[in-house]
Amino acid sequence: MTLPNSHPAIPAPRVGVLLINLGTPDAAEPRAVRRYLTEFLSDRRVVEIPQIVWQPILRGAILTTRPKKSAHAYRQVWTEGGSPLAAVTRAQSEALAGAFGEAVLVDWAMRYGRPSIGDRLTAMQAAGCERILLAPLYPQYCAATTATANDKAFAHLAALRWQPAIRTLPPYYDHPVYIDALKASVEEQLAALPFTPDAVLASFHGMPQRTLQLGDPYHCHCRKTGRLLAEALAPTLAGRELLVSFQSRFGRAKWLEPATDTMLAALPARGVKKVAIVAPGFSADCVETLEELAIRGRETFLDAGGEAFAALECLNASPTGIAMLRSILAQELAGWVDAP
Repeated sequence: MTLPNSHPAIPAPRVGVLLINLGTPDAAEPRAVRRYLTEFLSDRRVVEIPQIVWQPILRGAILTTRPKKSAHAYRQVWTEGGSPLAAVTRAQSEALAGAFGEAVLVDWAMRYGRPSIGDRLTAMQAAGCERILLAPLYPQYCAATTATANDKAFAHLAALRWQPAIRTLPPYYDHPVYIDALKASVEEQLAALPFTPDAVLASFHGMPQRTLQLGDPYHCHCRKTGRLLAEALAPTLAGRELLVSFQSRFGRAKWLEPATDTMLAALPARGVKKVAIVAPGFSADCVETLEELAIRGRETFLDAGGEAFAALECLNASPTGIAMLRSILAQELAGWVDAP
């Protein structure tokens, strides 16, 4: 059909894939960190305390002290490309460009900060994306990560007259391709170390214990990832342990245990003098892996009597990581896109 000359231009129909990660401040300085933390810690899925109680606490002691401390942590890991999390997520998006054919647009967004989910969905729809796969890059499902990313996208869609068709990426904590990618990455990095670790520690981001009691599957997903990774690495570990712990405790509530910092402090007394730490719950290196684990975790372990410490890289935009993402995304695009 030939359109009249007065008809607005219509882009060719496309399929979109939106990679979503947690977020980051725009700069490693207190004012930017304060803006980021205000948005992040005001999310009702992140802090499940009645807002009438929480907001005075947040805007009082927390936002007057934490931004400076967090900015210092960000400065230690900031790159020429900005925040490591943003730089890696951008690189993942770029590496996947064209992976599913010319009619598939791959983009990226942050749940908190920029580029925002709403802005990128608007751009994708303007580019002709009539079908969009939302891909929160969290292997293990958690309401405070996966659900809130989807919530933000759904809120944007709720304001649209013409909505694209939507799919969401399921958690892939036990997907064989994900476990195989972790195995290959860990084995490659262990082989390159100048020492043989006495144990490998798999550190996942922590959550309050209450979330498990309320039915969030996150703890179970982390534990299963740890078990499957230990089984996959059994020949390499040759009897050595793969331990599971949870990092980034915040506030006074009881959190999932064992805590990573506590375990690192206790391991040397158990005879574990050399350790390698991996963060299977993170799809990209960020302040929690590069500063909390690689810097502060090292200090904790060595101060407790440890002799050698290594923080292994996340899958990031490595060939192994990109192959894994391409595989699980292609699975979710089936029926929309012919396999390339």
